[in-house]
Amino acid sequence: MKRSAQAKWQGDLKSGSGTISTASGTLASTPYSFHSRFEQGVGTNPEELLAAAHAGCFTMALSAQLAQAGLKAESLETSCTITIEQKDGAFAITESHLELKAKVPGASAEAFDQATKAAKTGCPVSKLFNTSITLDAHLEA
Repeated sequence: MKRSAQAKWQGDLKSGSGTISTASGTLASTPYSFHSRFEQGVGTNPEELLAAAHAGCFTMALSAQLAQAGLKAESLETSCTITIEQKDGAFAITESHLELKAKVPGASAEAFDQATKAAKTGCPVSKLFNTSITLDAHLEA
């Protein structure tokens, strides 16, 4: 299975701009620029897209881990924050932080903890990142 996306760019780094599109059409000529990446400009940026991918991947992986434990989530809500910093004179992604709120009827704290740890290390996007991945997981009653 392969998935694809396309980026177009015009101009230099600071004053130029571009668009990102996905083969599925979910993103179609979505704008991005230096301002949307490093400031608060309108549009998306690669780190925001990575955060969405990591949150989605982790949440699906957790659903699978819970099912293997005989559990079914009522709800799983994950947010992800990607940190980009200057490191050794260049920008680098230094952390992906996942925050989870979960309602899983019948789940013990131990089973929930085991499932979240397995999902954090096992989701394909986590395997892609070569950075610190942190998780705050909260099991709601």
